Amino acid sequence: MQTFKEKVLQVVSKIPKGTTLTYKQVAEKAGSPKACRAVGSIISKNYDPKIPCHRVIRSDGKIGNYNRGQDKKIKLLKSEGAI
Repeated sequence: MQTFKEKVLQVVSKIPKGTTLTYKQVAEKAGSPKACRAVGSIISKNYDPKIPCHRVIRSDGKIGNYNRGQDKKIKLLKSEGAI
């Protein structure tokens, strides 16, 4: 049985290039719709480049945080055509 962390990372790893999901959408897809903050905590600790955590944004459309810095997140999203 997968842990919530494993489910979150699996959901995030499947976000297509050029698209984004919100923290809430990731939480819902991982099976815990109210766990938005937990999603943020989980992905803030992920440094696996195969899991595109930069594709997770806030529900209000703002970029949100990124463990490699907001400037890097914006640059990645722009290069993929997501913003």
